[in-house]
Order: sequence, then structure tokens, then C-alpha cells
Amino acid sequence: MKVDTMRWIDYYVGVPLCFLGSICYKFILLVKKRNKETPRNILFIELSEMGSAILVDPAMRKLQREIRANIHFAIFKKNKPSLDLLKTVPQENIYTIREDSMPAFVLDTIKLFFWTRRRKIDSVIDLELFSRFTALLAGFCGAPVKVGFHAYYNEGLYRGSFLSHKVAYNPHIHIAKNFIALVNALLARTEEIPYSKTQIADKEISLVKVQVSAAEKQSVIDIIRSCHNEYTPEKHKIILINPNASELLIQRRWPPQHYIQLIKKILAECSGAIILITGDPRESEEAQQLKEEVKSDRCVNFAGKVTFAQLPLLYSVSEFMITNDSGPGHFAAVTEMPTFVIFGPETPALYGSLGKTTPIYAGLACSPCVSAANHRKTACKDNVCLQVIKPEHVFAAIKPNLDKINAER
Repeated sequence: MKVDTMRWIDYYVGVPLCFLGSICYKFILLVKKRNKETPRNILFIELSEMGSAILVDPAMRKLQREIRANIHFAIFKKNKPSLDLLKTVPQENIYTIREDSMPAFVLDTIKLFFWTRRRKIDSVIDLELFSRFTALLAGFCGAPVKVGFHAYYNEGLYRGSFLSHKVAYNPHIHIAKNFIALVNALLARTEEIPYSKTQIADKEISLVKVQVSAAEKQSVIDIIRSCHNEYTPEKHKIILINPNASELLIQRRWPPQHYIQLIKKILAECSGAIILITGDPRESEEAQQLKEEVKSDRCVNFAGKVTFAQLPLLYSVSEFMITNDSGPGHFAAVTEMPTFVIFGPETPALYGSLGKTTPIYAGLACSPCVSAANHRKTACKDNVCLQVIKPEHVFAAIKPNLDKINAER
């Protein structure tokens, strides 16, 4: 389904269902006592954002460390590979919902309610800020403890009244710290209004890095060589360009002409660099257009050449990546590869990568223009916030890395 279709359903169907569901839930609470035991089987719900599956990883690991929780996760099927990068959640504990057709979507939703009861889910953490759909999933999954963000007196989106632990979303701290706050609320020994009255240190949102063997590195080196037969690790350095952004927010895309100019500057400055334009197979045509505009053999259309699971291998043999504010900036955070992430409609203060990253952000008066309050849907049709970030600005940011490559030759 298209993103706008899902938003329409979430609003026009979700709001009345949340209202009616909340009334039903209040009656259920009158006859059902809340479980006071330590949570054991915990379900996280985050459907639509692949990057969030990385950003929530420190929160999930905290639960595993402190109470040895058995972690479960519900996510859209197309986004499941993001959970596989760090392997924090066992495969058998991941539930996927197909969103490519309405019948499949409805069927998988109904089956989820049986799955959570078979799994004896006792606590659910709704990671979404604005989805009425996930509020309903949390409300009727059978778990007595329900943790999520609540608007209180803010003008937030209406999501019903299902939560047992209402956490105040803080728009002034990183979203990964907000996820930690949800976990802290679940672990709190006394009731708080609002949750969570805790300090969250920067070290709490550090990511575990994936380990890549020499054989795995060689496998991706062979793939690169198949696309550029003159490539040798001893002679060349790989620089990644990710010019794409998901359909969820296409305003995050830096102009293609800016990428073309930047790539030409990099190739002129660094004779040992090979540029790989990355993306999934559906983005190969766009990558090919960029390559043809650059007119250099050292610029390679690499879209669709590696699987999602092979991304950490690619990052492990690359010098750095320049990317729009999108999933790859977060996926790269599980490796030591530096990234340069170009931000526009969103702010790096809230959604920056947790890896070795340099955010590039103009900070216009209108930015950021998307938030939990507007369902991440902006009226903007002219992303000046990205257009004003010129190739020269990005080149200046990456210049020290290019100088390091040249010095090593």
C-alpha cells in the first residue's frame, strides 16, 4: 500500500477504532487485575521504519541485561531485514505483517493477536509516536502491561487510552534515548506521572558492532571487482554514495545534480577513489542515470549488487559513505565506517545515526518540518533545506577523509 493510503486509513479508521476500543478496554480493566510480576515476554512494536530497528537496539539489550527478558518484535515484512543486522531478537520471536495488499494486511493483523497469546506476551512497548494502528495492536494483544508515548497536555495525535505506563515523549532528546525511557518506565518500581523520571547517559545508546571475517570481506571484494574489474584493495579506496530516501518522506532527497557535482569533485581530488552508488534493485535505474552523468569508469552503479545482509560487509571494506537521511546511515552505525548524513526535513539532534557520523544540516527557520504532531507529513513541496546545502559544503566536510586517502597512497 502507498504511504498516503496507510495514513488515510490510520486517521479515518484508526481514530474511531481507538475511541471505541478505549471504551471496551476500560470495561476490561474493571474485571481484570493488572499483572504486578516482573515482565518476561516483552513485545516491541515498530512497523514502518527500518532505521528505528537499529535505534531501539540499545533499549532491547538493556532489558536483556537487567531482567533477562525474552524479546519479541512486530514489524512490517519488508522491514524485517533491519532486525537481522544485530540479531538481538531471535528469528522465532519476530512477527511480520504484510502491507503489500489489504487482505494480507488484515489477515496478518488478526493472526498477531493469537500469536501474542501463544507467546504469553506479558508486556508490550509501542515505539511509534503517531500510529493509531500500533496503539490498537498494543491495546488488544493480550498483554496486561502496555508502555508507550502519551501526549498529556500537548496537542499530540489522538491514540486512545490503552497505556498502563504513559511516557512523556521528549522532542528535545535523541529518539534512541526516548526508547530507553520506555524501557525505564517498564522497569520502574513505582508509578510515575509522567514516566520516565530518569537520566539517560549517552553511553546508554551506544551500539554493538558487527564482526566481519576476512572471508566475508573477500566475498564483497569479489562482487565489487565483478563491477569494476580493475579494482584492487591495495590500489583503490571505496567511497559509497547513497542518493535515495524512502517513500515515507521523499523530501529527504538531496538533489541529483548536487550528487553529480560532488562525485566529480571527489574523483578529481582523489585518483585512488572508486565511487559505488548504492541502493536496492528498484533504484538501479536512478543510480545508472547518475553514473552516466558523471562520465567516469571509477563511478559504478552498485544498486542491487549486494543483499541487505551483506551491507555490513560492504561497509567494512569502504572508507566512508555520503547519504541522505535514510536507513543506510543507521545500518552503517553497526560498523566502524564513518558516514556523512545530509539532513533537511528532520533534525540530526533527534534522528542522527549512532555510529561514526557527521550530520550536514542547514537548519533553516522552517526545519525540521516533520514531527510526531503532523504524522511526519509535511506540506513542503520545495525542499530548500536540502537545496541550499551545496556540493561545496559537503566536499569541505569530507575533505579530511580524502586527504587521508591521498596520504596513504
